[in-house]
Amino acid sequence: MTATPLPDATLPATPADLAAIVDHTLLKPEATDADVTALVEEGATLGVFSVCVSPTFVALAKKVAAGRLKVATVCGFPSGKVVSEVKAAEAARSVADGADEVDMVIDVGMAKQGRFDAVEADIAAVRSAIPGTLLKVIIESAALTDAEIIACCQAAQHAGADYVKTSTGFHPTGGATVHALELMAQTVGGHLGVKASGGIRDLPAALAAIQAGATRLGLSGTAAVLAGFDGPASAPTAEGSVGGY
Repeated sequence: MTATPLPDATLPATPADLAAIVDHTLLKPEATDADVTALVEEGATLGVFSVCVSPTFVALAKKVAAGRLKVATVCGFPSGKVVSEVKAAEAARSVADGADEVDMVIDVGMAKQGRFDAVEADIAAVRSAIPGTLLKVIIESAALTDAEIIACCQAAQHAGADYVKTSTGFHPTGGATVHALELMAQTVGGHLGVKASGGIRDLPAALAAIQAGATRLGLSGTAAVLAGFDGPASAPTAEGSVGGY
């Protein structure tokens, strides 16, 4: 399958338009309660869709958010090398603590071995543990071939996920690229959302990701990206990475 651009992608024209599809993210292991509180307050001020925090911070983020924005968290993060039962339990606990969305990491090694039935079963285990909660599946696209990206997206769709997502932002191979996003968007064909994350640090990179098919963005430097608006939306880059890693 050859990736093709999505010509009908609507680019955001204002900071508010872009903020509305952003998961404002803090997943650093050294993050503190004060950091998470500041993240939520900043996210509310910027008008983002959600904040994405580590599982231990879900309850705090939910309390500080007080209904002003959604709270997302991660599962099996960042390696994905966690047995499915534990991923499912982690996701269920996060939802009990107040998470509105869960971003799970697949076992990338299973994908590299061509064990896509196991990838699907892993996703399905988490899906079953959190019915009714929006589930995003991180496939670590920079570590995969095109064929593997396609198969992982198909596995996520078959398992009942709501989104496929490029990256954790922690893998040495890099983050989101235009090519991977185009391929993911074409594969899911609008049946799932597509989240771009990893290395999106300025407005042109964000717009390039959206043009390539992203319907949600994971940003740690949201304020800097939104500050790139100085009138009409800047033109996205056409090829390559959507941002430095």
